[in-house]
Amino acid sequence: MKLILTRHGETVENRNGILQGQKFGTLSKKGVMQAKKLALRLKNKKIDAVYSSDLARAKNTAKEILAFHPKTPLHLSKNLRETFLGKYAGKKAPAVDWKNRPKKIESKASMMKRVKKVLDKSYKAHPNGVVVFVGHIGINKALERVILNQPLKKIACPPNASITVFEIREDKKHCVHLLNCTNHL
Repeated sequence: MKLILTRHGETVENRNGILQGQKFGTLSKKGVMQAKKLALRLKNKKIDAVYSSDLARAKNTAKEILAFHPKTPLHLSKNLRETFLGKYAGKKAPAVDWKNRPKKIESKASMMKRVKKVLDKSYKAHPNGVVVFVGHIGINKALERVILNQPLKKIACPPNASITVFEIREDKKHCVHLLNCTNHL
C-alpha cells in the first residue's frame, strides 16, 4: 500500500503558539491556502481512500483534497486525533511543564496503539492501493514511529500541510519515498 501522510494546514492556534490537543482548532487564512496547495499537489494522484482525524482542522484539510477526488471515500477517525493534552490544551507551549506531565495526558504508547489500528484497517482494505492520512504533529510522529520502528526523538516534526510517502509492505520492510516535503507550499 502506498501511504501519503499529511498534516493539517496551519491553524490560528498554531500561529499563536497555543497547544490544541484534541480541541477543534481553526485553519488560519494561511492554513486554508496550504490545504488548497496540498490538494493541488495531489490532484492528479490516484487515491483509493482518505482517512482523517475527525477534528475540524484535519477534516477541513481532507475536504480540500477530496474536492479533486469527489468519488474517493472519506473515513473520519477518532484514532487519528491529536494527543489528548488534558489541562494543557489551550495553553501556550512555554507555559507547560513537560517534565512533570499530569497522568491524564495521553502516553506515546497509547497514541501508537490507536494509530496502528487505523494503519492495519487501511492496509487490510487497500493492500495495493493509495491511501491518504490527514493527521496532526503528534499522531503523525506516532505513525512514523510505528512504520519505521524508530524512537520518537529521531522523528522530525512534520510541518503543516507537508507530505510524507511510505510504501507499506506485508513483510514489514516499509520504505520511505518522501519525508516531510513542503515544495508545493
